[in-house]
Amino acid sequence: MKPKIFSLALAAAAGIGLAAPAAAETKVGLLLPYSGTYAALGNEITDGFNLALELAGRSGEFDIVREDTEVKPPVGLAKARKLVLEDEVDVIVGIVSSGVLGAVRDFIDGAQVPLIVANAGNDNATGDACSAYITRVSFSNGQVNRPMGTWLAGQGVKKVYTLAPDYAAGRQMIEAFTETYTAAGGEIVGGEYTPFGQTSDFGPYLANAKASGADAIYTFYAGGEAISFVKQYGSFGKELPLYGSGFLTSPLYVAAEGDAAVGVITSLHYVPTLDTPENKAFVEAFGAAYDRVPSEYAVHGYDAGMSLMAAIDSGASDRETIAAALPKVKYVGPRGPLEIDPATNNIVQNIYIYETVKDGDGLTQKVVGTVEAVRDAPKGCNLR
Repeated sequence: MKPKIFSLALAAAAGIGLAAPAAAETKVGLLLPYSGTYAALGNEITDGFNLALELAGRSGEFDIVREDTEVKPPVGLAKARKLVLEDEVDVIVGIVSSGVLGAVRDFIDGAQVPLIVANAGNDNATGDACSAYITRVSFSNGQVNRPMGTWLAGQGVKKVYTLAPDYAAGRQMIEAFTETYTAAGGEIVGGEYTPFGQTSDFGPYLANAKASGADAIYTFYAGGEAISFVKQYGSFGKELPLYGSGFLTSPLYVAAEGDAAVGVITSLHYVPTLDTPENKAFVEAFGAAYDRVPSEYAVHGYDAGMSLMAAIDSGASDRETIAAALPKVKYVGPRGPLEIDPATNNIVQNIYIYETVKDGDGLTQKVVGTVEAVRDAPKGCNLR
């Protein structure tokens, strides 16, 4: 199926009228990191978002303003203010860092401008700090890691050492894993949080993990830190099995990690090897447009674009109506069934456990388990 035909057919099946022109141009602020540790993530989300509009033949209906958060909460807040107060955008799409999401939350809620979160997994944003103006189409930090705790304990791994960067996402991901892993009988024998964006030598941390008596390491790193960590893990001889959230071995940069990533098992809401018609068509379309395999970040951007168009096609035309329409979006996309929980505005989706394996001269993903329709508990949020 050709990419544009696929997009329109998917939209029709889901009740999303992407072929219908919007009544007026919608102004969109893309609030993403275009420099620093997570620059590659910001660019990937942007490419996925643009692809959704292009496949639907609707790029001309959106006026897009890009701003760089630099993965710094104060900068992200300042840029959010600019987009809303100066550029007067109808909707904001993006945010990669959980810290940045936490920083902009009160402003977004007070300004009553819809925010489609296309990455940041900050649990609080769809928990006790939820807002009717914040809808997440990516993941929550807990959602990705809770299934892995239960699964790993079930594999007979009895003792784990944890490692993650010292900021909101790192702590929330490790806490979510720890909760289900210990509930299933596993033991955390130690762990450390490394200085975020400042750690280049992971050797001492890997040595501490080895000396702890653990059976395995569980970790979260992303972007440049993931590449450095996995490569150094490989140089240490892979003495302990490595598990973690799937951002550790994202298709976006796993090639840079090389053979050190082989055998690492992680959990995530999307892998490009999913054997479904929707995903195969998406992978083909993304490859044709950008000459590479899409990552989970590309899917975040793509689903943000699909969700925004669906909201507009339902009759939404301004900040208030777009915010109200977004939680009602529901369809089957590249990652599988996608819906928004109206109690939290957080996404409900499958979580896939996959192993990075060799595929000729390259690397690919082998799905070894699926946990369907993972939903977060409200945790103090009730938007019904």
